[in-house]
Amino acid sequence: MRFANPYLLLLLLIVPLLLWWRGRRRRGSINFPDSALLLQLPVSLTVRLQPLFPILYTAGLVCLIVALARPQRGLQESRVNTEGVDIVLLLDLSTSMDTPDFAHNGQRVTRIDSAKAVIADFIQKRPDDRIGMVAFSALPYSVAPLTLDHSWLIQRMDGLRTGMLEDGTAIGDALASAVNRLRDSEAKSRIVVLVTDGENNRGELTPENAAQAAAALGIKIYTIGIGGGLPVRQGFFTQAPQQLDTTVLEQVADISKGRFFRAMDLNELKKVYDTIDQLEKTEIEMQQFTRYEETAQSWLIAAVLFLTLEKLLSLTRFGRLPE
Repeated sequence: MRFANPYLLLLLLIVPLLLWWRGRRRRGSINFPDSALLLQLPVSLTVRLQPLFPILYTAGLVCLIVALARPQRGLQESRVNTEGVDIVLLLDLSTSMDTPDFAHNGQRVTRIDSAKAVIADFIQKRPDDRIGMVAFSALPYSVAPLTLDHSWLIQRMDGLRTGMLEDGTAIGDALASAVNRLRDSEAKSRIVVLVTDGENNRGELTPENAAQAAAALGIKIYTIGIGGGLPVRQGFFTQAPQQLDTTVLEQVADISKGRFFRAMDLNELKKVYDTIDQLEKTEIEMQQFTRYEETAQSWLIAAVLFLTLEKLLSLTRFGRLPE
């Protein structure tokens, strides 16, 4: 506890003087010339209550002076300052992402569903980071701007499906869209996480040029190439081998000082996102401070109660010695 006006506590020194002066004023209504006769009188309730008056008076004055000094109770608190990371997630929606070459609980799962599940887990692990998303195939598609509303972001991602955009894989344009979202960000760390199973075959900008733009702005790009090597169906009767351009993905990561990862199955994909999560940790600074709460009101209420009770009793027959 501390006092906002501690100097007012010096008024407590006056309390004994007030009690002495008050005692001189309060005398019995009759003088007994014979003290022995006084001792023979029965002790009434009025006499027994006489010591209560200076106690109530003193308690009231002390509480009043303490209230004027403004006592304050310290509440120890901790505050967490976070330096969040701004992240843009890029998700490939080309038709090859429907290939069911990932396994979960003994069942085949498509690449797109596997990626969405792992990304959702990644988002939930980073509550202090602003995260946005861009989906792409032949063109980039804005799913969500940078936001801390991660539940809404996951809900938006759940609605994504292959075939909703013109088919193709415009990795360069998608990277440019992500970099543009992070351009004006003031976050200490800004990253792009790209997951794709193909090669850049559409769009106007090459992935390398987009990576150079990201590097110039201090934005790191983590690239993830997924897929287990199964052929991808094209049309009704023909199949063609999957083309994953790992060379370009490695170059994009190197240029932007990020990292390239290869994930052949669901477990590897989970490990990739766990690794990125560890590489891009949010800085948390713990600060402790003390907030003070005023308690003068309680002392003032106590002062009013003591002084009021003392005054009310003094107006009754208990306030004077018997005649």
